Amino acid sequence: MEDYKAQASKSGGAKSSASLGKLLLKNRSYRGYDNSFTVRRDQLLRIVECNTRIPSARNRQQLRFRLVTSEEAHKVLPHFRLGGALPHLHLPQEGCEPRAFIVVCAVPPTDHYTYIDLGISAQTMLLQAVEIGLGGICIGAFDKEALKASLGLTLEPLLLVAIGKPAEKIELVPIAANEPHDYWRDEKGVHYVPKVRTEELIIEG
Repeated sequence: MEDYKAQASKSGGAKSSASLGKLLLKNRSYRGYDNSFTVRRDQLLRIVECNTRIPSARNRQQLRFRLVTSEEAHKVLPHFRLGGALPHLHLPQEGCEPRAFIVVCAVPPTDHYTYIDLGISAQTMLLQAVEIGLGGICIGAFDKEALKASLGLTLEPLLLVAIGKPAEKIELVPIAANEPHDYWRDEKGVHYVPKVRTEELIIEG
C-alpha cells in the first residue's frame, strides 16, 4: 500500500483526484448559454472521442453520435424545452439557447444494457465538455420522431446533449432525503439544485 501511495503521489494522483472534484462541481445542467460563443465541430469531436475509452456493457459499443453545430441548431431547437420544474420561465430564454448538440443514437436491438452505456457516455461527455471550458445538459424529453425527421436520422435517438458556453450560475444545496428535490431560481436568476447529503445515501446494516 505504501508503494502504491508513493507511486500515485509521483504520478500526480492526488492532483487528479482534486481535478475530478472540480469537474464534478462545474458539471451542472446548464439551461442558459452565451450565444456569442460558437462551439466548433472539433470541440464536439473531442467530446465524443471519450466514448472510445469508456466501459461498455458486454463491449457491444452500440452508441452512435450525430454532431449538430450552430448551422443546424435551428433543426433541433423547436423539438425540446428545458426546465420542466420552472415552466413559467419558458427555458431556454430567448437569446440563451444552446447552439450545438450531440444526438446520441443506438444500433438496434436496444435493451437495459444499452441504457447503462448511455448513462456512462452522457456523464463522461459532459465532464469532457467541462474540462475544455464548456458545459451542457442531457435532454431526455424531446420529440424523437420530429428530431429524427429534421436531421435525417436512420437510427433511433435516445438522448439529446446540448453543449455551449454556460451563461448562468448554479449552486448546490445539501438536503435531507425526505426534503423536496425540485430545483428553483431566485430573483437574480441563480439556479439552486438540492442534493441529498452523503450520509443519507449510505445503507446501514
